Amino acid sequence: MTLPRLSVALFSETNLSNTNFSQTHRVGPLLPWRQRQAAVTPRIVHLGIGAFHRAHLAWYTDALMQAGGGDDPWPWAIMGVSLRSPEVAAQLNPQQGLYTLQQSSASSTSQQVIQSVLGVLVAPQDPAAVIALLGAPTTEIISLTVTEKGYCLDLVSRQLDFAHPDIVFDLAHPSTPRSTIGYLVAGLAERFEKGYPAPTILCCDNLPQNGVTLARLVTQFAEKLNPELAGWITSQVAFPSSMVDRIVPATTQADIEVLAAETGYMDLAMVKTEQFSQWVIEDKFAGARPAWEQVGALLVQDVTPFEHAKLRLLNGAHSALAYLGTLAGYSYVHQVVADPLFGRYLRHLMTQELMPTLLVDGQAPAGLDLPRYIDALLQRFANPALAHRTMQIAMDGSQKLPQRLLAAAQQRLQAGLPVDAICFAVAGWLRFSMGFDAKGDALEVSDPLAARLLEIRLVHWDHIDELVGEYLKLSQVFAPALVAYPQFAERLTYWLSYILANGVPTALQSLLLEVQDYAAAPRLAGSAK
Repeated sequence: MTLPRLSVALFSETNLSNTNFSQTHRVGPLLPWRQRQAAVTPRIVHLGIGAFHRAHLAWYTDALMQAGGGDDPWPWAIMGVSLRSPEVAAQLNPQQGLYTLQQSSASSTSQQVIQSVLGVLVAPQDPAAVIALLGAPTTEIISLTVTEKGYCLDLVSRQLDFAHPDIVFDLAHPSTPRSTIGYLVAGLAERFEKGYPAPTILCCDNLPQNGVTLARLVTQFAEKLNPELAGWITSQVAFPSSMVDRIVPATTQADIEVLAAETGYMDLAMVKTEQFSQWVIEDKFAGARPAWEQVGALLVQDVTPFEHAKLRLLNGAHSALAYLGTLAGYSYVHQVVADPLFGRYLRHLMTQELMPTLLVDGQAPAGLDLPRYIDALLQRFANPALAHRTMQIAMDGSQKLPQRLLAAAQQRLQAGLPVDAICFAVAGWLRFSMGFDAKGDALEVSDPLAARLLEIRLVHWDHIDELVGEYLKLSQVFAPALVAYPQFAERLTYWLSYILANGVPTALQSLLLEVQDYAAAPRLAGSAK
């Protein structure tokens, strides 16, 4: 049945908010502290309050407060910060931070109103207010989901990119920063100068060793401004690493209108997600923290095995199916997985090439059942209720592939093992970056290196060896140690040429015939790193 198109104006009298909370359908009670929201001081400030944060950290925090907040009666309310666009603030602030989280499996859907967010500040509109909030002694946790490119990280050296325009600007104008790093250091400087306690800075982005990496970037920036500040950060501020896992597709206008028809209220800030969620956090905090482990988070001493498993198996497979699936004409993840050819390829990629790089002395790390995790991932990908667009996953490939696929390729080559399935995925990304599909229609390539990738294609189009050679000179994507293996360039050139000549489906059939000879799950010796 096709639902009628609904007008936002139809529900203008029942937009979700504190004041009409009790009038909305099928929502639980308003938490007592929400009734005195104006008097509540946020203890968590989150940079990058997009859909993922609202489906993950904010959801865990809401669950904890719904359960009574653990042993601490003071609620762990969140103030969000948008570092770029005012769009999320325009959605959430009229609703006093309330929004609906819709969780869907293949067979059922549920909605709940999340109450843990107070509102959103827009950094470019009032940088002083953001810095004051980051520097306030009542802010105990600063969390982040700003995507990989938001850290101004030099992907070759893994150090702060001091040539990045935002970093150059922020060092010259530290009181009106533009970058994530600039804002963090400005807030920390405020605390340092006033003698306030150090906070915990909790990165929730897909960076290898994200806590260690963020600590290094923040300290390097601070060192340029004030070495004493940098020393205080090193000794006092906690940067726990974490691994986050939840699929959060982009919300569409149609999703908002369907929710309005079902609930009777309009929620412009709604978020949709799957029922599965995982959060693994290094137990390293500077001060107080929410008891997130009471609502499903896992506190551990070492996040690394969980991080590598998620980055390579979930994110690596996601990138592969996004580029190859789009080129094959599929718009949604579940469509790609439903294709038997792609299903066989994804399982091979994960079980035969990526999973072995996670083994330690031939065994999975404690607490990880990797075959079961792969089965669960394929089921999650197949969920049609999520309507997860391949183009959403395809963004920023140059920032994502090094940790998702290329590190595993280098590890396999060091062990003398084949990398055809990984190279096929990377060839898919390069083919996607050319900006047109199999029919010749334009593809939107959203990537920091989009212009350079297009330039390489235009200049070297007629010579496949030169073309791949120029791609491999992009050292921010392809590490020199990886490029040093002739087999990598040879297999990447072979599969990119095959895809260009025959299209993805035909090339994929050829790949599956080639790789069946080593389908006995080869294992790597030594530690996975």
